[in-house]
Parts: sequence; C-alpha cells; structure tokens
Amino acid sequence: MKEKKAFMGKIKDLSIFDSFKIVWFLMIFVVIYYVFIAAPRYVTTMILDVRATSGASAQANGILSLLSSNSTASEDIKYLKGYIHSSDMLKILDQKIQLKKLYNEQHLDLFYKLWQSSSNEAFLKYYQSRIKIHTDNETGLLSVEVEGFTPESSYLIAKTIMEESEKFVNEISHKSARDQMAFAESEVLKFKDKFQKAQNDLIAFQNKYGVFDPLKQAESKAKLISEIEANLAQKEAKLLSLQSYMNDAAPEIVTLKAEIVALKKQLLKEKSKISANNPSQKLNNLAAKFQDLTIEANFTQKAYESALKAYESARIEAARKIKQLVVIQSPTKPQIAKYPERIYDILTAFMVLSLLYGIIKFAKMIMEEHKY
Repeated sequence: MKEKKAFMGKIKDLSIFDSFKIVWFLMIFVVIYYVFIAAPRYVTTMILDVRATSGASAQANGILSLLSSNSTASEDIKYLKGYIHSSDMLKILDQKIQLKKLYNEQHLDLFYKLWQSSSNEAFLKYYQSRIKIHTDNETGLLSVEVEGFTPESSYLIAKTIMEESEKFVNEISHKSARDQMAFAESEVLKFKDKFQKAQNDLIAFQNKYGVFDPLKQAESKAKLISEIEANLAQKEAKLLSLQSYMNDAAPEIVTLKAEIVALKKQLLKEKSKISANNPSQKLNNLAAKFQDLTIEANFTQKAYESALKAYESARIEAARKIKQLVVIQSPTKPQIAKYPERIYDILTAFMVLSLLYGIIKFAKMIMEEHKY
C-alpha cells in the first residue's frame, strides 16, 4: 500500500514537471522573437530649454520677477511639448523627411510596424509613441527621446524636430512682440495726429483774429479798466471837493471836468473792446474759444506724451518677451540600439510565464481538493 502511494506521488510529480513544458515551449517563441524578429530601435536624445533673450527684468525686479520668469518658462516648455507631439509637427516631418517611409523601414516586427494604409489618427498615435518627452521637475529642462529603426533615421528625425521647435519658439515670441509693438505704435500715431490737429487749430485761431493770447489780453484790459475807473473816481472826488468852495468857471474845475470826460470816453472805449457788438470780435468770446483750444492742445499733448512712454515700455517688454530655444544637448547619431533589451525582456517574459503557470496550477489544485 505504501509503495502504491509513493508511485502515485512520483507520477503526480512527473505530470507537474511535464506540464511546465508549456512555459518552455512559449519561451522558445519569445527567444525567437527577440533574437530574430524584434526590430532594433535606436534612440537619439536631446535636451532643450526655452529662455528669454534679455534678463534685464529679472535683475531689476528681484525675486518676484525670477518667480514669474520661472512660471513663464514652464508654460513655454508645455507649449513646446504640445507642439512636438502635435499633428502640425507630424505633417512638417512627413513633408520634409518622409517620416512614414522612415518608420516603414522594418517589416518583420509586426508589433512596431506602421501600415501604409494607416489613418492620420493612427499615424499620429504611432508617432507619439515613438517620441518620448520628459520634463525634469528640478531644472525644468525638456528631454526628448526619438526612436528610429536605423541610427540615421533616428538622428534625422531628432534634428528636424529640433529645427522646427526653434522656428516655433522664435515665431511665437516674435509674433507676440510684433503685435504688442504694432498696437503701441498705432496708439502713438493716433495721439500724434490729434495733437498736431489741436496745435494747428490753435495757430489758425491766432492768425485769424490777430491775437496771440486773448486771455492775457483780456486780463490786461480788465486791469487797465480798473485803473481808469480808480483814476476817474479820484478825479470826480476831487471835483466835488473843489466845487464846494470854487466857481464852476474856475480854470482848475474846467480842466478837471475835461479830464473826467476824457477818462469816461477812454473807459467806454476799453469796455467796448471786451464786449463788442459783433460777438466774434468780443475779447471775452475770443478768450473763451482760445481757452477751449488751449485745453484741447494741452490734453492731446499729455496723451501723446503718455503714448510715447507706453510705446517705450512696450518696446522694453517686447524685448523681454522674445524667447529662444536653448539646446542643452544636441542630437547625435546613436551607435547601438537601445531597444529592445533582449536579455532583460527574455528573463522578464520567463518570470511572467512562470508566475502565470504557478497561479493556474495553484488554482487547479484548489479546485481538485474541493471535489472530494
């Protein structure tokens, strides 16, 4: 009885050993794939960054400017990352270097084959899987790994991506600067025209009425009238005083009366200049119109000066916003294929298959024990 049990145990152990052959059988296919079929994938790596051409603002504004500069730089990196993975970049690469043909250089490895009849969406997804982009959280640098099936194709793709990325960064930053400068320049020209028109209107008014400053003339006339009125009041007071004890035929009284009459005529003449019968000739009306024109000229002059200051500020800001692509590590032609990592992948496949075999065997044993 004991011998029978021992024999049955040996059979069971043998069946377990034999059933493990399926793992070895599958491993044969894995080895054949990685040794003879798996397409070598060469990787070209480049490290990029986006920086402003001018660092004046960071030096001028201190830590706050540095923080904002870093924030802007990280946004620029995100834009660049999105552009590299975009369909626009894919179209440019396909037009310039026939990217689809480069990816069709290998035919054996079906897992990495790009079919000629693939849709644009499938082509974009395949392209994005071949271009791996990583951002360093500490330095903020952009690392781009470009896969190709030959060293030449990997290098060519990476080099073209770098060139187009530089164009993208330059065009975006320069376009923003151009738009900002164009708006500031249009504002300067607009306020300059207004200022010149106000100046011309003021000069035309002065030439038309033959006055340089009606306001000052009106002030001088008012002062003169006040002086005449004061002198007239003194003369009239003196006349009253003399008439109290002298005859009206006295020479002094006659002379004084003549002076009073002359002062009154002069007073009426000066007052008539301020308020003439013709409204267009009235000095007060001329002063009011001149004041309006002067206010308009002063206002447009200040607006023009402000526009000039804004233009200068816009020029400095535009210069600060101009960015350039900084190549930390240029793409180089790889000498050996980075992928696939044949030994690592074969060992990983063996461990996974063994683990799956053990799980299935363990589940089967549990099911058999529950039958009895």
